[in-house]
Amino acid sequence: MERFDCIVVGAGPAGLSAAVNLRQRGKSVLIVSGGETLLAKAARVDNYLGIPGVTGAQLMERFTQHAVRSGAVLRKGRVGNVMPFGGRFMVNLGGEILETGAVVLACGVSQAKPVPGEADLLGRGVSYCATCDGMLYRGRPVAVWGLSGDAPEEANFLSGIGCNVTYIAAKRPEALDAAVVFCAGRVEAVLGDASVRAVRVNGSELPVEGAFILRPSAPPDALAPGLAMENGFVKTDAFLRTNISGLFAAGDLTGKPFQVANAVGDGLIAGLGAAEYLSESGAADGAV
Repeated sequence: MERFDCIVVGAGPAGLSAAVNLRQRGKSVLIVSGGETLLAKAARVDNYLGIPGVTGAQLMERFTQHAVRSGAVLRKGRVGNVMPFGGRFMVNLGGEILETGAVVLACGVSQAKPVPGEADLLGRGVSYCATCDGMLYRGRPVAVWGLSGDAPEEANFLSGIGCNVTYIAAKRPEALDAAVVFCAGRVEAVLGDASVRAVRVNGSELPVEGAFILRPSAPPDALAPGLAMENGFVKTDAFLRTNISGLFAAGDLTGKPFQVANAVGDGLIAGLGAAEYLSESGAADGAV
C-alpha cells in the first residue's frame, strides 16, 4: 500500500499551492488531478498579481511545474472516498487504497445541481466512482451518466467486469466500447425507495440497480461522509480545518470569491495547517 504524508484532492491553484507549501516543510505529497481545471479554459487572466496578460492554461502550466519541481507527485484519477481510520486516512483512488496522514480537499465546486433522488439514494445505488464501486454490480444492470472526460473509460471498466451497462450522454463517445449500450439524453431523476430501481431518461424509466453519475467533480460531502457543509460549501475555520481532524479544504469549494488569488492563498493556509497537523499528531512518516 502506497503511503503519503498528505494527499491533495484537486490540481487547481488551491491544490497545487497546498502541495508546494507542504513540500516546503518536508512532507511527502500526492496530488490527484481530475482533469482540466476551469482556470485552464480562461482566455486571459489580468488580475493575478505580478503575472498579468497570460492565458489560464499558461498560468496553470506554471503552477503545475512549480508543484512538480518541488517534489510533489501528480497523478490523474478520481477519488471515490476519503475515510478516517485509526488516526490516518484511507483514500480510494480509482479502486486503489492509499494511506495518508492528512488530506486537503481542493476539488472545486460542482457546477451541476443533483437531480431528484440522487442525494437520497447515494450509497444505495448511486455512486460517483465506477472503479470504486463497480464490483458490487457484476451481472446487474447499471446506468452511467457520462459528464466527465474519463466517463467512457469507467463505463468500459464496468462492462469488462460483467456489468450490463447503458451509457447516457448527449452523443456516443468514440472511446466507448462497442459492447456498451448507448442512450442519447440526460438523467432527469433517480428512482427508488430503499435502493435504486431505475433512472428517468427523456421521460422514460430505464430499469437499473446502479446509477453512476460521473461529473468532473463530486460533492465534497459525498467524498468524505460526515463532512460539515454550510450553504452548499465546505464549512471550515479560519485555518481551513474542517470538522474532521486532519482534513482541510481550500479554494472554491469553501465559498466565494472564486478568484485565482484567493485559491492560491487558501492553498497556502491549508498546506501550512496540514503540515503542522502532521508534525504535531505524528501522522507523518515520509514514506512514498
